[in-house]
Amino acid sequence: MASAAAVLQSEWTKIRTVSSTTWTLISVFLATVVIGGVISAVSNSTFGDLSDVSQTTFDPTLTSFSGMVLGQLAMVVFGVLVVGSEYSSGMIRTSLAAVPRRATFLFSKIGVAGLLALVVGLITGFVAFFIGQALLGDHSTTIGEPGVLRAVIGSGLYMCLIALFSMGITVMLRSSMLSLGILMPFFFLVSNILAAVPKAKDVAHYFPDQAGQKLLQVVPDAANGGGGSYGPWGGFGIMCAWVVAALIGGYLVLRNRDA
Repeated sequence: MASAAAVLQSEWTKIRTVSSTTWTLISVFLATVVIGGVISAVSNSTFGDLSDVSQTTFDPTLTSFSGMVLGQLAMVVFGVLVVGSEYSSGMIRTSLAAVPRRATFLFSKIGVAGLLALVVGLITGFVAFFIGQALLGDHSTTIGEPGVLRAVIGSGLYMCLIALFSMGITVMLRSSMLSLGILMPFFFLVSNILAAVPKAKDVAHYFPDQAGQKLLQVVPDAANGGGGSYGPWGGFGIMCAWVVAALIGGYLVLRNRDA
């Protein structure tokens, strides 16, 4: 029976030798940094056109993370591919034959992919922040201001949790296509649309992405982000609860169903 260290090494080898997972992580970085930089530059040049309320609630930190709307979709793809490729290629049978303890197999994969997502998320967050602030000019902030460092680190935590949530869902559904078909529209359209609908927003603010994005805000009312009766760490806790539920669900499916 494979040792825990051997299983971790195996999962790391699987991830780093598959080009699709490497390119999705590169896409996470590029989408977040480039789009965040462009929007920061535009915000700086058009700041005088904003209303007094918009200027008062302007959040330079959150503005530098504007690209995360697309960057998180690339992280969803990463999480789905890490798990889904095992099923689409049939490697899941070989993997479970080599590691019969399904909890060891699953949580080793989650641990390696989650740590990688966290590292990439943190690097992306810091780079996006500093580039965004440089392009915001006189409307920028510094990492030493209250709440800013928390938001930058929170961006990395958010990206990591997005990946873990996607992995849990994919283990339950056992299909990359089905998982992407549900998660991509949900995070890109459904969640944002419902968060803007008066009768639905009270529920939508407790969706994983809406709650987790509280970590990115320094100004509470920025970008209509005042919804929800919780602060940044409350939102982090809500998102963690979603992730734990997804991972437990994935484990139960993996344990009780044949490969």
